[in-house]
Amino acid sequence: MADSFTITMFGALFAVMNPFVNLPVFLSLTQEASAAERRGLAVQVVIGCIAMCAVVSIGGAAILNFFGITTDSFRVAGALVLGQIGFHMLNGSESAAHHGAEGEKPGQAVGNIAFYPMTFPMLVGPGTITALIVNSHAASANDHYFEFALVVAAVIAILAVVLFFSGALGAMLTQTMRVIMTRIMGMILIAISVEMFVAGLKALLPGLG
Repeated sequence: MADSFTITMFGALFAVMNPFVNLPVFLSLTQEASAAERRGLAVQVVIGCIAMCAVVSIGGAAILNFFGITTDSFRVAGALVLGQIGFHMLNGSESAAHHGAEGEKPGQAVGNIAFYPMTFPMLVGPGTITALIVNSHAASANDHYFEFALVVAAVIAILAVVLFFSGALGAMLTQTMRVIMTRIMGMILIAISVEMFVAGLKALLPGLG
């Protein structure tokens, strides 16, 4: 059903890209920037996310085919990635897959953060790429192209609003609210990863069904 597909995809994509969870990181990296510079960087981040999501959504299947990887194999591997990110969120720690390893993180130079690390890997990292590729395959198989595009557009629109008004929202979002939101999104992500893992295994090993 289209409604089920839309809700599941939105849950996965929003949980892994969660603008509110990444808001404190954006504010921290732009603390030396003026309000105008921060808004300009927000626009750059959103454009970067749109470009990367479009490339992954359109070319994801071709990339898998090039390497001889089936969608179901990628679904199982992707479920493990999403599960790892979810467990880190649930425990209040950072996942290297989602935020980059310590040695990979750049300094605080404001002009360098729009693409890395904000767009990649924090917003469009392995988890987001997995969600996009798996759901784009499901969309093509069930003619849910409109729902797929609508979910991606909705999540990016929320991201754009949050980052553009990051200064005001950051003042309103307390530490407790951030912790609660992170834990809830982590639990949702783990549940979605389990569904993906089971579905992938059933396709790869029909006897399990």
